Amino acid sequence: MSSVLRSRVTRVSLSNLKPASGSLHNQKRVGRGQGSGYGGTSGRGHKGQKARSGNGKPKAGFEGGQTSILKKFPKRGFVNPNRKTYAAVNLDRLQHWIDQGRLHSTPEKPITARELLLSGCVHNVHDGIKLLGNGAEFFKAAVYITPSRVSKSAIEAIEANGGSVFCQYYNSLALRDCIKGRADRVSAAPTRRNDIIWYTQWRNRGYLSPEAVGRMPLVPERWRELSKQLLTFKTQSSSRKPVAQSTE
Repeated sequence: MSSVLRSRVTRVSLSNLKPASGSLHNQKRVGRGQGSGYGGTSGRGHKGQKARSGNGKPKAGFEGGQTSILKKFPKRGFVNPNRKTYAAVNLDRLQHWIDQGRLHSTPEKPITARELLLSGCVHNVHDGIKLLGNGAEFFKAAVYITPSRVSKSAIEAIEANGGSVFCQYYNSLALRDCIKGRADRVSAAPTRRNDIIWYTQWRNRGYLSPEAVGRMPLVPERWRELSKQLLTFKTQSSSRKPVAQSTE
């Protein structure tokens, strides 16, 4: 019986290859005469909005001319285009990851968003990492970390244990390069006034502050120049003299 079935099975070759049954269809050609079944109005019927050619179709949300439901509901507030969402990391969670051996840091190679994401300490970096001081009583490791923002209590806890923290600015492209481990592109500098003030102040442990530039073990020459250029507005504003108004 097996020999009979084996003889009926044809060998696959270029001569007997063909598409599966029902997989191919003839093209629907409209406007080619009444005999085709799609002549005259080409299957669209007579007149009306759905019979028109071009981009005459109503957009999503159009309800025939009556007030759409999107306009009936009131709108309040606004969307801040400069808002940033940070991935929060507390000190107790950071200590737990260090105890498990999943995070390591040195002054020359601090912990960045890349190490936190790859180790599973955070599942999404969002717009950057913000280090918080919750669980500071359990924190005892000398850690070296470079987040985007850090709280005052976290700074005190890290420096009390012999570690260091420096906040570095990342835009969306620089943060993506940091996560992917790319070092072939120059990271962006802060351009908004609020970001410039934040990252040039030592109390925030900004990486462009003169104190941070002098204390960090590895400082690119570009950061030194940025620190000088972004701090010029303070000296310029203090050296300006008020313009005397004429009393005539």
